[in-house]
Amino acid sequence: MHVNLPDKRYYKIGEVAKAFNLNTSHIRFWEKEFDIIKPKKNAKGNRLFTKEDINNFKLIYNLVKERGFTLEGAKNKLKKNPDDIFNNHEIITRLEGVKAELLKIKNSL
Repeated sequence: MHVNLPDKRYYKIGEVAKAFNLNTSHIRFWEKEFDIIKPKKNAKGNRLFTKEDINNFKLIYNLVKERGFTLEGAKNKLKKNPDDIFNNHEIITRLEGVKAELLKIKNSL
């Protein structure tokens, strides 16, 4: 999944929800369910997500929405082999980027 977010230090919950095409309540729910998501909170209590949080959301989104894992299954997978999942997801993301570039080249020919 390609997420369109500007390059900045912190993202508000609305931006994250829009990027993943989810409700803000869904984002808050995943935050509670998965301990790898740890947003900072400002003085008002608003959640501020970092790039690391966004990457973790991508992993969770991939496991739950794209690969069909249950929440429990995704939690177990992240606990058992976190490094493998991070590495596999990074490889898949890079390959999708290469595929997109190749498709652009093909269409321009």
